Amino acid sequence: MAEEDASLELSVMSAVVPYEIKIYTSDEFAAGTDADVFIALYGQKGVSTQQKHLCVNARERRLYFERAAEDMFIVELEDVGDVIEKIRIGHDNKGTNPGWHLDRVEIRRQLRKGKGSETTIFPCERWLAKSEEDGETVVELVPSDIITEKLLRDGKLKTTETEVEDALETHSYKVSVRTGDMFGAGTDANVFLTIYGDLGDTGERKLAKSETNKNKFERGEVDKFTIESVDLGQVFKILIRHDDSGMGADWYLDQVEVLDADTEEVYMFLCERWLSKKKEDKQIARNFFVKGYEGERNTDPNTKKLAQAKLGLDRNANKKEKKKKKKKTAVVEEGPIIPYHFTLSTASEQDSSTTARVYVIILGPNDTETERLWLDLPEGKTSFAAGSMEHFVCYGTDVGEIKRVELGHNGLTPESCWLVDELAVAVPTKGIKYIFTCKCWLAKDRGDGLTARLFNVLDSTNININRKVVYSATVVTGDTQYAGTDTNIFLSVYGANGCTEEMLLPKNGDRFERDQEDSFSLEIDDIAPLKKIRVRIDGTGSRPDWFLDKIMLKNLTTEEVYEFTYENWLSKTKGPKRTKVCELPATVDDEEMVESTTYTIQVQTSDVGAAGTDANVFLIVFGEYGDTGTLPLKESTNRNKFERKGKDVFRFADMLSLGELSKVRVWHDNKGPAPGWHLEYIDVKDEAMDQTFRFPCDRWLAKSEDDGQIMRELACANNDAIDLSDKTKYEIATTTANTDDASTSENAWIVLEGRKARSKEFVLENKKKKFLCGATDTFEFSSKHVGEIAGICLGHITKDGKKPKSAKFWHVMEVVVTEKELGNKYFFRCDVQIPLAAKKDQFLTFECYKSVESFASKVRNLVPVKYEIIVITGDVKGAGTDANVFITLYGVNGDSGKRHLRQKFRNLFERGQTDRFVVEMLDLGELLRIKVEHDNSGPSCGWYLECVEVTNTANSVTTIFMCSKWLDTKKADGHTQRVLYPRY
Repeated sequence: MAEEDASLELSVMSAVVPYEIKIYTSDEFAAGTDADVFIALYGQKGVSTQQKHLCVNARERRLYFERAAEDMFIVELEDVGDVIEKIRIGHDNKGTNPGWHLDRVEIRRQLRKGKGSETTIFPCERWLAKSEEDGETVVELVPSDIITEKLLRDGKLKTTETEVEDALETHSYKVSVRTGDMFGAGTDANVFLTIYGDLGDTGERKLAKSETNKNKFERGEVDKFTIESVDLGQVFKILIRHDDSGMGADWYLDQVEVLDADTEEVYMFLCERWLSKKKEDKQIARNFFVKGYEGERNTDPNTKKLAQAKLGLDRNANKKEKKKKKKKTAVVEEGPIIPYHFTLSTASEQDSSTTARVYVIILGPNDTETERLWLDLPEGKTSFAAGSMEHFVCYGTDVGEIKRVELGHNGLTPESCWLVDELAVAVPTKGIKYIFTCKCWLAKDRGDGLTARLFNVLDSTNININRKVVYSATVVTGDTQYAGTDTNIFLSVYGANGCTEEMLLPKNGDRFERDQEDSFSLEIDDIAPLKKIRVRIDGTGSRPDWFLDKIMLKNLTTEEVYEFTYENWLSKTKGPKRTKVCELPATVDDEEMVESTTYTIQVQTSDVGAAGTDANVFLIVFGEYGDTGTLPLKESTNRNKFERKGKDVFRFADMLSLGELSKVRVWHDNKGPAPGWHLEYIDVKDEAMDQTFRFPCDRWLAKSEDDGQIMRELACANNDAIDLSDKTKYEIATTTANTDDASTSENAWIVLEGRKARSKEFVLENKKKKFLCGATDTFEFSSKHVGEIAGICLGHITKDGKKPKSAKFWHVMEVVVTEKELGNKYFFRCDVQIPLAAKKDQFLTFECYKSVESFASKVRNLVPVKYEIIVITGDVKGAGTDANVFITLYGVNGDSGKRHLRQKFRNLFERGQTDRFVVEMLDLGELLRIKVEHDNSGPSCGWYLECVEVTNTANSVTTIFMCSKWLDTKKADGHTQRVLYPRY
C-alpha cells in the first residue's frame, strides 16, 4: 500500500531538485568497494525517489568508494519534501572487491527561496558485504543530526546543529521460510524478499545466509533470516521471488512467518504455491497477504470505482482543472458510475493500425460528459492492428441520454495514424447499443489532420440489448490447507425473473487463494430477487481442487446483499461430495430463498419397434427458480436402461427445489450400436411439494427417424388448466402521493385498455377511508380477459353525482394492475393531480411503462414451434468453413440449448452460400439474441459469417441478426463464437 501511495504521489509531482550526497567510506581494512552503489530517499507519507545509481560507468566505480574516502555526488531526484525520514543504500555485490564498510552519508540541499542549506546526517558504521556481519548488502539508515546553514541579512552564514529526536526506529525482522514437503519442492535459485507495512517497505532483500541450514530452501525445511529495517508498522504483504538460476530452480513455498523482534508481533503468510517457470501459471514472483488480512488486495478496479462512487469521491477532478482554465464551461452533473462497453474495428487497409493510446468520452445533455475513458489494450497487444476488432469495458459517470461520442488518441507521430472502421458503444444498464460507421482517419498527417472526432447518436444504428444490473461479487476461499486453486471457475445466477448465462470468473492476479476474498463487478440481467447460484470448476490447471467458503452478491443499485454459503470442496478427489458443481441457495437476513428437495424422475420408453436406446441419456429440468443443470440418467432401477416399453426410475437427492416446473430438455449422445430412441413421456416428482409433473413426448430422438433431432424440449402438461376464454379477475392497486393535499374522500374509476379488448368501467369506491396520503389501496374486479394491458383511463368522480362546489384533486402516484389467474403485473407511473368531476367524461390516460410476466404466463406459451434458420456465409476470400457450427437462440421464454446445424448430403457454409435449417423447439417468444459458434475443426476452420435470419413458422415473424465478422482464431479478435443482437 505504501508502494502504491508512493507511486501515486510521484505521478502527481513533476518537480525534481538537486541533492548533494556525500558518502564517507570507513577507515577499516578492505573497507572500499568496486561494486555499483545505489541510493533512494524517503520523505513523509511514503513519498520516495527512484533508486539512483551513483556511478555512471565502471571507471567511476573504480575511482570512488575507496578506504577512508569522502565522495561527493550532485544528483537530481524527485522532491520528497522538507523532511527526509530515511534512506536506503546498498550495492550489487559485483566487482573484484565488492565488500564495503560505510561510515555515514550526508545529504545536503538548498532551503526554500535559496536562503541557505540543510544537511542531514545518516550514520551507518557497518559492513555491507556478503562475507561480513549479517551478509546484507543493503541497509536502511535514519538521520541522527541536521546541520542548517542560513544566510543572514548582514551576509554572514549562521550554522546550527540539531539532533533528530523523533527519528524512525530501526526494527529487526526475523523471517522464517518453510519449503513444502513434496517431490522437487526445494530450489537452488537465489531468493529475494520484500516486506510491506503501512509505514513503508524493506526494499528487495536477498535471503543469502540461512541461520538454520547450510543448504537453503530444501524440501520440508525451515530457513531463518534476519532483516534490519526502519519500522514498517503493521506488516500486511510480502513479495517473494527467485531468479530461476541453478540446476533445480523450481520451488514450492509452503509458508513465510515474519516476527517483529521489537514488538514481538508475528505475521503469518500462507503461500502453498509453486514459484516456477514450468508449473502452475509459470510465475517466479508472487505477492502474499498476511493471514486474516481484510484490506484491499487485487480488487477489480471496476468494483473499486463503483465503491468510490458510493462514497461520493470526486470523479471529475480533471474536469475541474479544465474549468479553472476555461471559465465558460457547463456544470458537470454528478451521476452514478455505470459500465460502458466499447467495440472498435480497425480498417484492413495498409497502414491502418496505430500504437497510440485511444480514448472515448461520452457526452450527454447540457454538456455533461464522462471523464476521458482510456481503452488500454490487454497485455501482449501493442497496437490496434489492421483488420482487428477489440473489446473494452470502462466505468464512467452516467450522463443520462447519450447525445454524442468523442473518439480520439494521444499520438502525434506517423506511427499513430489510425483508420477506424466502426465504433460500437453499448450501455447495458440502459439496454441499448449504438453503432457508428466511421471509415475515417484519426491522424495528424492523413485525412483532415484530426486525431479526435465527435459522432452524433442521430447518425448511429441503435440496437436494443438486454438491460443489465451491476452487482459486486465477493468470492471467499476457505482457510484450509491447499484451499487455493488456479482452475477455471464458472458462475450462473438464478432469480425469480430468469437466469444468467454461465460466466467465467477472471483469474488475473493471485486470485482464489487460501483465506482470501476476491471482488469482481458483474453485469447480469435484471432477474431479482435472486434465488440461487450454480458454481462449477472445470478441473484444469495444476491445482484443480478448490475449497469454496462463500460468495456474496450485492446489487449496487438497491444495495441488497445475497449470501451463498458452501464451506466445502469443489473437487473430484477431495471432500465428501467429490463434485465439481454445487448449487447454493440465496440467504437474505438469515432466511434461505429456496428449499431442498428430492426429484424422482420416471422415464417411459414407448412400445414401438426398436424404441429402446443404448446411448447415454441426459436431462435438464426447468422451473420457476431456474434449472437443475445437466442430470446424467445413469443409475436406474433397471439394470438395462431405456428398453422398449420399459419404465426407468432415477432419484436425485439434496437438490434445490425449482418450484413449479415448466419444461424438460432431454437428449442423448447418439453412441452405441442402437442409439435411436422413441420416448413416450417423462414424469418428475418433487418429493418436498409431493407433486408430480408430466412431460409428454411420443417422438423419436434419432438421426434416422422423424426430423433427425436427438434433442427434444417437452412442455409440462400440468399447466394447461387455466381457462381465460371467459372472465378473469384483476387486482388494481393505487398509491396516493404523500403530501398534505393529495388525498380525496370521493370515488375514482378506471378502464383497462388491452391488446385484445377494452374492459368496462370499474368504480374504485372510497369506503373505510381510502385514498389517504401515502396509502396504497387495492380493489378487485371480474372482467372479460383483455389480453396484454397497454394503457388505463383514470378518473375522479363525486359519490352523489353532483357537480363539486370547488376545485378538488386526487394526487395519484402509481397504479399497478395484476392479472389474478396468471399473475402478470402492469405498472403505470402517474404522479399527477386528477380533478374531481360529476360524470365519467373527464379522465386522464396513462401508458404501461413496465410489465412483469409471471411464470404461469410464460409456461402457457411453451408450445412446440418450428424455427427456420437461414445462415449466410460472406462472399470474401476464405470465408467458408469445414468446422461444425452450432447455434443457441435466446428469447423471453428461455433458450434453445446448443443446437448443431447440419444437413445430409450437403457441403455447408461455403463462400457466398445460403444454408437453410429447420429446428423444432418450444416457443421462445420474442428473440433477444443468438450465439453462433464453431468447434474449430477441419482443414479450413475459419469462417466469415455475414448474417443469420430466424423465422418462427408459427407466426411468420422473422428476426435478422447481422454479423459481418470473422469467427477465426487467426483473424480479427480471434474468437470462434459471436453473440448477435437483432437489427431493427
